[in-house]
Amino acid sequence: MEKVLIANRGEIARRVIRSLKKMNIKSVAVYSDADENAPHVKEADEAVYLGASPSSESYLRQDKIIESCKALNVDAVHPGYGFLSENADFARKLKAAGIILIGPSPESMEVMGDKLKAKQAVKDFGVPLVPGVDEAITDVKAAKAIAKDIGYPVLIKASAGGGGKGMRLVHEEEEFEEQMQMAQNEAMSSFSDDAVFIEKFVTKPRHIEIQVFADNHGNMVHLFERECSVQRRHQKVVEEAPSAVLTPKMRDEMGAAALAVCKSCNYSGAGTVEFLLDASLDFYFLEMNTRLQVEHPVTEKISGVDLVEWQIRVARGEKLPLKQEDLAIHGHAIEVRVYAEDARNGFTPDIGLLNRYRRPTGPNVRVDDAFEEGMEIPIYYDPMLAKLVVWGIDRQTCIENTIQAIDNYQISGVSTTLDFGKFVLQHPSFRSGDFDTNFIQKYLPDSSILHQELKEEGEALEAAVEQIWNREIELKNRDFSSRAITSSWKKSGNK
Repeated sequence: MEKVLIANRGEIARRVIRSLKKMNIKSVAVYSDADENAPHVKEADEAVYLGASPSSESYLRQDKIIESCKALNVDAVHPGYGFLSENADFARKLKAAGIILIGPSPESMEVMGDKLKAKQAVKDFGVPLVPGVDEAITDVKAAKAIAKDIGYPVLIKASAGGGGKGMRLVHEEEEFEEQMQMAQNEAMSSFSDDAVFIEKFVTKPRHIEIQVFADNHGNMVHLFERECSVQRRHQKVVEEAPSAVLTPKMRDEMGAAALAVCKSCNYSGAGTVEFLLDASLDFYFLEMNTRLQVEHPVTEKISGVDLVEWQIRVARGEKLPLKQEDLAIHGHAIEVRVYAEDARNGFTPDIGLLNRYRRPTGPNVRVDDAFEEGMEIPIYYDPMLAKLVVWGIDRQTCIENTIQAIDNYQISGVSTTLDFGKFVLQHPSFRSGDFDTNFIQKYLPDSSILHQELKEEGEALEAAVEQIWNREIELKNRDFSSRAITSSWKKSGNK
């Protein structure tokens, strides 16, 4: 494997390029109009233009990507995550063209990409499943009877779903029919498949996922867990490894279950098996992501393993470098996703110019990002600017190190979720480890901490304005008062 094309953009493209350089493998970047001057394009050995800014005209162009691979004598494609990373059709086309996909087989993708197929595959391997049905439901009356038998509340979920699309929480029988229709409509719109199924809604769930790896020689390991319970709209915002609540016994049990999932679909490469953990600390299989995860850096921090390098080695036909007994957890790591979003306004996306962009530094700080100072934030893609990843000898030290890194991160020009990340890390529930996926809904709207931060920011700005204008008065003897300026500042709603 001498040349690899990265069929992606942004921080994951830069991440893959780093491992390729370390392994002396040439890299090929792809880009759209919006990314013409992006760092990943400059850092690669070669770059190929795919098309206009919308992903449908660029990063999702399977034909263009494969043509580029052939033209540049590319040996393999790394899909990153998102876009074509879990597209079985794309995997088959690469295989037909004699190009290696740095990822699992299309057959594994298809099994785990369909939630019903995945449930059916793993149930014979003793993997715990959430109470519910493992077949598509279309008849409303039959579905109502099933829901009543399971017991409300229940979740109606799209079989081909992801990211919360095609998912509806139903608390009472009276609203079931309407919610089922909405779930089916959204599933059809998002995935061209209206198949849905029903599961018991797990109250106070924690989202725990296990990093797994398998080669083509029958070897497989897990690299422990990640806690991903702080989410907005079913999308993760803060992740950590290891979890604050798992005991060594639970970790072994969940790891064994995750490897059983790998066996159920003859898996090869890097994958993530996601579980729900209930209030009684019982766990249930949720789904498997057949790719590298956004939050993979926290696993790298606590394990010392370069997961991208392992992906490449497995794709080259090599055996896994380490066995399960060789792997151990070292310290604690936290990842804070830095989105161009306004957390105080429902996490609405923001776009604009990065007037100032300065990363925090330090021996325990890692920033995976896609932007430089002076760049424009495009509207066409995910609004994530960066991933701030911090390590500490233990969880509390890691939390403090991460807060310090957030304070040292300088971004202006767009709103970001950095303040929200700090709010999470400072919250007593997060610090104690006693939280679940309802964290944002439960704490953000009435957060005294966040309101106190806003108050302190306003007071600091008011004081700064008053000091500046007082100095102007002294120097220039102008006839206006700092009190008027302060009053104007208050009236403008900035406090």
